[in-house]
Amino acid sequence: MTTAPVSRVADAGHAPAQKAHLHRKKARRAFWLRQIYSWHWVSSAVCLIGMLLFSVTGITLNHAADIAAEPVVTELEEALPPELLASIAAPTPLVDAPLPTDVRQWLREQLGLPDFDRSAEWSEAEIYLSLPRPGGDAWLSIDRATGDLLYEHTDRGWISYLNDLHKGRNTGILWSWFIDVFAAASLVFSLTGLFLLQTHAARRPATWPMVGLGLLIPFVLAAFFIH
Repeated sequence: MTTAPVSRVADAGHAPAQKAHLHRKKARRAFWLRQIYSWHWVSSAVCLIGMLLFSVTGITLNHAADIAAEPVVTELEEALPPELLASIAAPTPLVDAPLPTDVRQWLREQLGLPDFDRSAEWSEAEIYLSLPRPGGDAWLSIDRATGDLLYEHTDRGWISYLNDLHKGRNTGILWSWFIDVFAAASLVFSLTGLFLLQTHAARRPATWPMVGLGLLIPFVLAAFFIH
């Protein structure tokens, strides 16, 4: 006669603890779900412009042969003033070295050229400065005996410029860091997106077939159609 009431009392004692456990479990799940949503939208905001850029330039690079581009070449011939000849006639450096400061200042102020603060190749006869850039190229040559200089600049257009940004060609260290940050943000965006797909997959039956198709198509193309 007393067994059932004792059992009911025991069950009643366990019920609050069970509810508290379930509540904590739901709270943890809700917390991590909020975190995943936050990481997903923040990473999407960080990599949005980069994603658009790399997507568009992926198309232009894939069809580079079909996109006509007419390079624009600008040449400039000048001669250094006599007072600067001593700067370039100094002994040849043992390693590559920048142009003398007064020469760089004259090129900037008199010819409107950028400040060439990078190392140049010094030989007995000339100073040669290679100036590659995204979407084009440039170089400068100075005769060390006469001061005669030749500057040539090639511009291949904005499509070539964007394509070089895609490849990180001649873009410098800051753009290289941007590509790394963009790649990391894209990874976070993709992985959190995969988690959110898993969360909603039960209500969206097409989720995993579409994910599988996205994996299968590039695999089949690479395995059977790329030689």
